[in-house]
Amino acid sequence: MNALPDARLVLREEELDAALELLMLSEAALWAACDAALDAEPERRPPLGRGHYRAAFLLKRRPGVGVQELSRLTGLSKQGASKVLGDLERHGLAAREAGEHDARRRPASLTPAGAVFEARVSERLRGLLARAYRSGGLDAVGGARRILAAMAGSRLNVGRSRRGETE
Repeated sequence: MNALPDARLVLREEELDAALELLMLSEAALWAACDAALDAEPERRPPLGRGHYRAAFLLKRRPGVGVQELSRLTGLSKQGASKVLGDLERHGLAAREAGEHDARRRPASLTPAGAVFEARVSERLRGLLARAYRSGGLDAVGGARRILAAMAGSRLNVGRSRRGETE
């Protein structure tokens, strides 16, 4: 996935601005689909929002992530990440335990109810993404992944090396 950049690729300001516009509009469409899925969730007081879904999704993909890692992954403040994880815990969607080597580090994981919550919301978002990939043609998935991975940069590795995945 770490292909060298193609020196022949010349990107004009207008092309980059068009890409930024598309990224912003696709982000808005993604979060609108997320909001619709969250609105369809069984009644919870207070209702869960995008931050809760993002945390649940990342806990599915990176079990054992703690507050500090969640903060780095999402751009939330540590206080915001702590609040989101605390809300998920109060709703029975996540659980935190004292870390093996450091009791202050409290890695989180989804509970079975949390996995169901994450799956219901993600199902709608995967449908949106699948339709977009299909409209892009055969090379769309690989090309999109390479572009998005390059933009994500070092965030891709947060919370992964601890579980034995490559950095």
